[in-house]
Amino acid sequence: MLVEASRSETAQQAEAPEYDLRQIDSNPNFWYPVAWAHKVRPGKAFPTRYAGHPIALIRPEKGPVYALEDRCAHRQVPLSKGLVEGDCIKCCYHGWAFDRAGKCVTVPYLNRSDVGRPVRAYPCREKAGLIFIFPGDPALAESVPVPDIAQVGNPEYKTRQFGPRLKCHYTFMHENLMDMNHQFLHRRQMGSITARFLGQDKGENFLEARYSFARKGGNQPLAEALIFGKHHDLEGREQPVEEVVSIRTTYPYQTLKIHDKDGDLIMDLWACYVPLGSDQQGTQAFGLLSVKKPKWGFLLDLAWPALGLFTHRIFEEDREIVELEQKAWRELGGDHNVEVFPIVKALRALLTRGGVPNKAARPLKKG
Repeated sequence: MLVEASRSETAQQAEAPEYDLRQIDSNPNFWYPVAWAHKVRPGKAFPTRYAGHPIALIRPEKGPVYALEDRCAHRQVPLSKGLVEGDCIKCCYHGWAFDRAGKCVTVPYLNRSDVGRPVRAYPCREKAGLIFIFPGDPALAESVPVPDIAQVGNPEYKTRQFGPRLKCHYTFMHENLMDMNHQFLHRRQMGSITARFLGQDKGENFLEARYSFARKGGNQPLAEALIFGKHHDLEGREQPVEEVVSIRTTYPYQTLKIHDKDGDLIMDLWACYVPLGSDQQGTQAFGLLSVKKPKWGFLLDLAWPALGLFTHRIFEEDREIVELEQKAWRELGGDHNVEVFPIVKALRALLTRGGVPNKAARPLKKG
């Protein structure tokens, strides 16, 4: 059953200006993953980006990883091409050395530490095989929690990573996963199934939608059967709710959890869509998918390649469609979507509230 907005909430929405959602930048005052931890090796620097900002991740031989602006304050060349020595990184050009706070500690040919300008340092954390930075106001970093991620570290689950790049605004990804009514797109992979909306919960910074699925035709995919068990053909009769799929956007992260009919969590997906480029019309996705191990764990190990191929094919269909949506946005000069599903309308409002209108954004004309 849909939860109706309160009068005060409705009044706030009426007063707030409306923007083209694809001109809403991500809010930098959250922790964003920018690299897989295994890619940042000891004694090395690794280049990455957040929304057009170049970032160097540096892992000393001893001590935690840290993040600096990937531009030397001297000639603006990438610090990530430099040499890591001790707890500092030296620019590859003139050897200026910067510490983990971004302070220039040595200009070697002057033998002084008080002449070089600092570079920006980003709060940095490592968790669940990911390296996070806080690209916004560093004074807020300690008060904002690094998110919990799927079932990483839980021995009862097997987890895989995925990290594709997409040529679309990050909001298309939130909409795609939240709206389970698009299963027609996946008919070649999933057969004929229909999403059944079960309800929602929402708050100022989150929205959750719950679904079950009814198979209308076609064979159940092998990977799906290995995870969830065999779903029998009921010859046209209404199928019972065997699993509940819960999709939740807690800004700026998104999760998908599947519980079986006994309420046990059997699949847990966590994803973050990190904007690329100053216009944020590209996205680097970071995701972790945890699957509950069956009694005989080796069965999941045997099925793991098939599951990986199955999820890859599903994602590639999603990738194509969201990139086509982005292409249409460019060709039409703005958002011409005609949205009718209340859940997606609520999601778009959440993403607008959570994000930041960019410099090109102008309030939409009402009426």
